[in-house]
Amino acid sequence: MITQAQAQQLIGQKLRTTDGDKVGTIGQVYVDDQTGQPEWATVNTGFFGTNESFVPLAEATISDEDLVVPYSKSQIKNAPNIDETGHLSPAEERELYAHYNVSYPEETSYAGTGTARTEYADSDREVSDVTDRSTTGNAGTTGTGHGTAGGTTDQAMTRSEEQLNVDTERVQAGKARLRKWVETENVQVDVPVRKEKAVVVTEPVTDTNRDAAYSGRDITEDEHEVVLNAERPVVSKEAVPQERVRLDTEVEESVETVGGEVRKERIDVDGDGIPDTRR
Repeated sequence: MITQAQAQQLIGQKLRTTDGDKVGTIGQVYVDDQTGQPEWATVNTGFFGTNESFVPLAEATISDEDLVVPYSKSQIKNAPNIDETGHLSPAEERELYAHYNVSYPEETSYAGTGTARTEYADSDREVSDVTDRSTTGNAGTTGTGHGTAGGTTDQAMTRSEEQLNVDTERVQAGKARLRKWVETENVQVDVPVRKEKAVVVTEPVTDTNRDAAYSGRDITEDEHEVVLNAERPVVSKEAVPQERVRLDTEVEESVETVGGEVRKERIDVDGDGIPDTRR
């Protein structure tokens, strides 16, 4: 339970859930004017903190200077939108209690605050609307009801319903990996090659080659050799980069239908001369 001394330090602190989700920054604290007990806190939610959501403090705790509540982030963000007028009417409190599935205390005064975001302070709350007018007495008088479980109540009964709060969480769905291996294949390449061969060429003696023709001995035996060259293929290998392959991710959206059982309270009327207006 949050005390008055602790409530004074909550303004500007962070609010998170017991699951560790960060919700936002606390803006105001609403207290009970009769007891001074902190009952509600507002937290900035939405983009840029443009929305204020009410959170009950009955089960809140303080951990590492953060306010921790046992409600989900989506439940807090989807709380009924109530204007920050400094006071909560009984109808507004009933609506908030029903949203958080918390029993509404019938004999209570409203929670209110007159503070700005920078300070904590208590303010007076009107309590004239806590009791309903009697339906059987004179106009302007208040009536008293009696519950079958004992005790005195007002003229109204709270009807509550459960609702499904659906959110998503990120889980690991699988793995993808790149693997590189080496495979060998035979490659044949046609390579043009050249080689030399000896060809006998006979030419007549002319004025052009006459000196060369008469330079040798007249009659003799002799040999003449010519070196023949040929090309042959020479194979070498080198690694040449061909392409880059990488893994990336893309988001694929789909719609899944989820369901669950919810309970709701029903109210009917039993009595003489009372029309049956069941809900």
